[in-house]
Amino acid sequence: MPRIAYVNGRYANHSDAMVHVEDRGYQLADGVYEVCEISRGFIIDMKGHLDRLDRSLRELRMDWPVERGALEFIMREVIRRNHVHNGMVYLQVTRGVAPRDHAFPTTPVRSALVVTAKRMDPKAAAKKAEKGMTVITVPENRWERVDIKTIGLLPNVLARQAAVDAGAQEAWFVDPDGTVKEGASTNAWIVTADGGLVTRPADFGILRGITRATVMKVADDLGLKVEERAFSVEEAQSAREAFVTSATSVVMPVVSIDGKPVANGHPGTVARSLREAFFAIAEKSPSC
Repeated sequence: MPRIAYVNGRYANHSDAMVHVEDRGYQLADGVYEVCEISRGFIIDMKGHLDRLDRSLRELRMDWPVERGALEFIMREVIRRNHVHNGMVYLQVTRGVAPRDHAFPTTPVRSALVVTAKRMDPKAAAKKAEKGMTVITVPENRWERVDIKTIGLLPNVLARQAAVDAGAQEAWFVDPDGTVKEGASTNAWIVTADGGLVTRPADFGILRGITRATVMKVADDLGLKVEERAFSVEEAQSAREAFVTSATSVVMPVVSIDGKPVANGHPGTVARSLREAFFAIAEKSPSC
């Protein structure tokens, strides 16, 4: 059966869903987004994702397109109509439709909303985690406010394509001082020799990942120490383990960085333990 999307008040076949040619997201990347994992019929960490959406909207002086409760209903309805038991739900809010101008519209317009959902195979993700992923590094070239989850992702697109061209699965942005920022679509972590976890502080330099925050709770439950500080590419390459976190990958081991194996070049036990314990700790909201 066809996929269903929600676009500005209407549920439509995915292939027929459209936005206006002067939608400011389409023309100016003037919008924000969120992605929630759906696992075993539950939306994972929905409150955290919608709290972050609220912050992103406030930072860009953008209105909610609908009330929060209505958005939760729409998300669940899109998931239901697409029969997604395991997968992801994507929501995007833009400033709306207005004649093209860099400044905000002088006449108030309603924010635009798109919600889609798709199925994903958890067995495929688990198989990927068993093998681990490879990472390359690229120079940081994004704007300073990457803490806002905007749809302006061209540097991330180019970084991920550079990874694909190199036969890798992810790219880490690196500051001029040699310290790792985050991945093109993930937060970056390492495990030290004594089993502690290290990830960069979630200030204005990286996106405050919702999965990242949940993994900190999981680490605490497992008795693992988490240190928020910068780490270099060289420290990551010589670490006991490395991994990334995101809503779609949860905890994914990194087995090599710029062609250099991390430890023995295989997924480590800490990342595996975090991944296995994740769903017991994560907030779970019924998807229907």
